[in-house]
Amino acid sequence: MKPERVTLTGRTVRVVPLNPELHGDALFEGSSGPANDRLWDYLFEGPFTDRAAYQEHLIQKAALDDPLFFAIIDNQTQRAVGRASYLRIEPAHRVIEVGNILYTPQLQRTAGATEAMYLMARYVFEDLGYRRYEWKCNALNEPSRRAALRLGFTFEGIFRQHMIVKGRNRDTAWYSMLDSEWPQRKQAFDRWLDPANFDAHGHQKSSLT
Repeated sequence: MKPERVTLTGRTVRVVPLNPELHGDALFEGSSGPANDRLWDYLFEGPFTDRAAYQEHLIQKAALDDPLFFAIIDNQTQRAVGRASYLRIEPAHRVIEVGNILYTPQLQRTAGATEAMYLMARYVFEDLGYRRYEWKCNALNEPSRRAALRLGFTFEGIFRQHMIVKGRNRDTAWYSMLDSEWPQRKQAFDRWLDPANFDAHGHQKSSLT
């Protein structure tokens, strides 16, 4: 089955179909400005300084089926604090990738940042029945590479000179998670996301890694 424009609900965040009218202002505010230019370093587009250009960008993204874009909503503020997509969707082989991930500073290093990835993985394995879930990133993107390992993906190697992005070479690091691994990964996520794993200030007691 191909992923649909569903809502995935967690304790701290929701993953919802990207809606430029509903989510545009919050996503632009959270990802624009010189302090946030770094958020776009390894993405295929951006950064954006013009609100109208950014809205057109979101409209184009929201119309696609592959990649299929979602916004990440903070359950407390009800504002969009990030985005992600499913892409390279291959139902015949039951392979799918998560990517185009942009977390605003409001989402980074929060329980919601992890929960969003958990919700998307759970949907892939448990609802859609995929065998292989992929994560790819620029080999220079150390935060993304650390995140892949922390979330339970397995490093598979480097595709050298894989792409040219924004006029620069991109070597691509490949990671995967398999359906046979998901039950163990899910247990780890459930333990980490349990409210008992966080103190009164929201700091984790035990790490996911």
